[in-house]
Formats: sequence, C-alpha cells, structure tokens
Amino acid sequence: MACEMFVLGNRDFRLPGLGSYLQTAASAGDTRSILWGLGVMLAVIVLTDQLVWRPAIAWAEKFKFENVESADVPRSPVLNFIRRSGTLAFLSRRSFAPMREALAQHFAKGKVERLTKANEPRSRNWLMIVLGIAVAAGVVYAIFRSVVLLAGLNSGEFKMIGIGGLATFARVAVTLFLGALWTVPVGVAIGTHPKLARFAQPLAQIAASVPATALFPVVLLALVRIHGGLAIGSIVLLLLGTQWYILFNVIAGATAIPTELKEVCNVCRMTRLERWRKLILPAIFPYLVTGLVTASGGAWNASIIAEYFHLNGKIVSTVGLGAVISKATDSGNFAVLLAATIFMAGVVVTINRLVWRRLYGLASTRYRLEM
Repeated sequence: MACEMFVLGNRDFRLPGLGSYLQTAASAGDTRSILWGLGVMLAVIVLTDQLVWRPAIAWAEKFKFENVESADVPRSPVLNFIRRSGTLAFLSRRSFAPMREALAQHFAKGKVERLTKANEPRSRNWLMIVLGIAVAAGVVYAIFRSVVLLAGLNSGEFKMIGIGGLATFARVAVTLFLGALWTVPVGVAIGTHPKLARFAQPLAQIAASVPATALFPVVLLALVRIHGGLAIGSIVLLLLGTQWYILFNVIAGATAIPTELKEVCNVCRMTRLERWRKLILPAIFPYLVTGLVTASGGAWNASIIAEYFHLNGKIVSTVGLGAVISKATDSGNFAVLLAATIFMAGVVVTINRLVWRRLYGLASTRYRLEM
C-alpha cells in the first residue's frame, strides 16, 4: 500500500496492484472493497505458501545434518506430485538439464576470462577515478542542499519534530512490550510441542504474510465506530506489523533447545517456574533479542503510516514522528521531511548502539548454548 500509491506535494504516484486498490478503497471508506481486496490478497498468500514455500521447505530437509532422523518431517503434496510426475521428469531431462549445463559452461568461461584480464595491465583506471570524483561531487552537493534546507527551519518545527520523536519512541516501546508479552509463551509452546507446531506455525506464517497496512483500514474503521482514536489505533497497527518478528524468533529459539537439557530438567524434577528461569528464558534470549531488534526497526517504519492516515476522505492523525513525516510528504515540505527523517535515523542508530548492541553482547557471551 505504501509502495504502490503515495502523494508527494501536488504529485500523486500510483501503480496498478492490490496495494493501490486497498489504499484507494481505504481513502474512500469503502469497507466492502477493502474486504474484497483482503480476500484476494489472502488467497494469493495461501496459494503462494502451498505452491512455493511448502515445497521449498520440504525439499530443503535433505540438506539438514542431524544425527537422529526427526519424525516430524515437513511434507508437501505439490513436491510429491513433482517428484512422481513422469512428464515433468521428461521436461527436466530435455530442457532444464541442457540449460543447466550451458549456464555452467558460460560461467566457467567467464571466470577464465576474468582471471586472464586480471593478469593484464589495467589501462582504464582513469575511468574509475573520474567516476569516484563524480560520486564524491554528488555527495558534497547533496550535503550542501540538505544544509540549506535545514537552515530554513524555525524553532517551532524543530520542537514539533522532537515531541513527535518522543511520542513515537513511547509507542514503539509499548508495542515491543505488548508483543513480547504474548509471543514469548506462545512461541515457546509452539517450539517445544511438535504436534502444536504442525498446525499452528503454518497459520501464523499465513497471518504474518498479510500486510498490517492492509488490515489497518478495517481496524481503524472499527475504532472510529467505537469512538477510539488513532493514538490506540497506531499501537494496534504497530503490533500487527511487528509482533510476528518476535514470535518466529522465539519459536526458532525454543526449537533449538537441546533435548539433552530438557531431559536434565526432567531428571532434576524442576518445577515449571524453575524450568523457565534456568533453561527456557536463557536459551531463547539471543533469539528474543534478534526478534526485538527486528520488530523495533519495523515499528519505526510502520509509524509513518500508523500515525497519519487517509480514511473516508478525511485525514486521521496523532502526535508522532511518523505523522510529521507523512504530513510533510503530503504538503511537500521537504525541509521538515528531511529533518524528521534524519532525526528518526539518528534515534534508531542511537538505540541500536546503547541498547541492542549491548544486549547482543550479553546474548553472545553469557547466554550462548554450545554442546
């Protein structure tokens, strides 16, 4: 929705696609069209999952190195059909095999030519020098233009950007807390129970594939009807877009817990609380940090849409840095747009340095499981 249709000042950019269709329907407040678009999108996601990703996951099992063969091997009817099809095998022998051999010969020939040229004296270094000078000149000009734009801002606009940054930071923090609150226990349950994972994980993958921006018009329409504002709606959108990063990383962490350590807990007759404190939380901590880092970046990106939205011919917004960026984009205020974007990048980099980098260091030293 954000890529296929957006407004920049007095210019309207849009491409044909489900994203622009949903954005147009949301702007008009057409709930029926929004639901039709969501239905088509969900159908495309399910078909892609069954025809592409399920077969790929089942096929990738042959590349695993495990001492004990797992009983819960992913299976795909589509992959089984491809393996058993005589027609596809014939086409592979007649078409893909010769094509693969021709490509291998082409790349091998190209590698020999590159090695030969590498041993020859280089006579075109001047071209690289000229290109480097042109790039450097472009960077210097861009910096100069940026400084000129930023110099035209007043104190009120800087204050608006600062307040918006604090508001968005608070929403991102609340989103991460709420996301971890339910994804950690659910992710551990899915990762440690293969029978539950067999049907719960595909459902979670399909749900995560539905863009949060596509669901947001429906959520916002419901909030408007119950007299809820965008201050709540923005957190809901951030959750819809970021909670899956945490969930799938927690599932991966829980799945990676060695069976030997689980057996030790059983032998020692640990209580559920002791098992969580001494095994599960330390084991999933590196994965949880990875999920939180990814979710944090996704939340900052999603705030641009979550805090400022066109709905039913009106603009619904709340205080936040994302709203500042979206409003500046709508009005074509490039100075505020540049300043707010630089401020957001600075905040994200600062948080990464002060918080996430230290947590990564802790995860890689104290909470690393090695057999």
